[in-house]
Amino acid sequence: MKKRAIKVREEEEEEILCCCEYVNWHGERSHIGACCCDCEDLDDACDRFFKREPQKPESLSKVAEVVTDRIRVPWLWGGARKVELSVIPPLVILPVLLHIAALHFLLGVVVLTALPGLVLWYYYFTHRKKGRTLFFLSLALFSLAYMYYLFITEVHSRGDVSMLQVAVITVGVIVTLVALVHTKREPGILRPNQQDVHSTVTYYSPLADRDPAINGGRQDVTMTVANRAGASEQAVVEQKESSRRNWCPVCRVVRPPRAGHCRICGVCVLRLDHHCVWINSCVGQANHRSFLLTLVLFLLTSLYGISLVLQSVCPSQNLLTALLYCPGVYNKYSNALCFTCAWYSSIVTGGLLHLLVVQIINVSYNVTEREARIALREKTARSAYWGLIVDTGVYSRGFRANWAEFMNMTDKLNLPSQAPTDLVALLGDGKKRKV
Repeated sequence: MKKRAIKVREEEEEEILCCCEYVNWHGERSHIGACCCDCEDLDDACDRFFKREPQKPESLSKVAEVVTDRIRVPWLWGGARKVELSVIPPLVILPVLLHIAALHFLLGVVVLTALPGLVLWYYYFTHRKKGRTLFFLSLALFSLAYMYYLFITEVHSRGDVSMLQVAVITVGVIVTLVALVHTKREPGILRPNQQDVHSTVTYYSPLADRDPAINGGRQDVTMTVANRAGASEQAVVEQKESSRRNWCPVCRVVRPPRAGHCRICGVCVLRLDHHCVWINSCVGQANHRSFLLTLVLFLLTSLYGISLVLQSVCPSQNLLTALLYCPGVYNKYSNALCFTCAWYSSIVTGGLLHLLVVQIINVSYNVTEREARIALREKTARSAYWGLIVDTGVYSRGFRANWAEFMNMTDKLNLPSQAPTDLVALLGDGKKRKV
């Protein structure tokens, strides 16, 4: 009753919050106008700084949490909404760097070389901390939107492209975004059966053997261990060891084959392939096909857009050589900006093309990216072409059968998962058999 009263009070508070109010991480009601008030952690950090005293190990992290919690925007429903700070840097850095790169050829070389390096460094930094961030998703979406904006304002305004070509690019961008939204919906999260979790624990005993020829034809139930030894006993032991090995203590479920726990999302995913930072979600059994579709749509739209831009700024050059040699492109700033964006799009397209090739090879060999990394680390797989092709030989059934399984794997999403009580019952069964 007490928890229910607290929940009701919280719901009432949320209903009466104005557009500029919110509930902070301490559970207290606050206002966005008080973003610089009552910050004890910041006061303590500044006080120690001026007194030349060492900072507490957790002081800076607390200040960062307070700042992150207080940066909000007014919202008409439910109070002020929190703004994720990792979304903001791409919105500022990308246009600034692209405009700087368009000033001179050498600046373009430096910027287009440093930008991928900075992105990779930030990726490994966040990947090592196993934390979620919207930086890469923001960079991907803003790059797509900004390239489309420059295409309309710089290329289409010159009259170098027809309305049909603009329509094709527009449809490609829209379809790519729709496929991305569908990919982010559900990766195939493995959830425990709540009825089994909250039910009583039952320990199962071996099945009884009935023999009507014993005791004058009476059917007495007798518990025998010797008759059930052998293959059945070995199967139970193997199932018990498999359940122990696949038990996830965080999600409290027994993972089926090929499922894995994502330490970034904190969930178990069916047929986990990898956690993709560009969509800020896992790629699993439910969204793997739409993930590949998103890559294909983006690559087709990007390649077609790059070709149109190069035809506009370098009309006298072949498309295959225009990126490497386009004389006089830096004489006009708008041409230089379009040429720089074409180079940036080519770098992004090259990276995603490599990802698509790896995904196609993995599907052809019926291996996930997670399984490939584990097999290479444990040296239990055959690899070729510097690790581009990895064959574990566990699930592969041939090229056509592997692709048929991949295209139909979403039909198996409703398979029931083994609940925690099933694991306890199985362990109890093993103990009783030893008796």
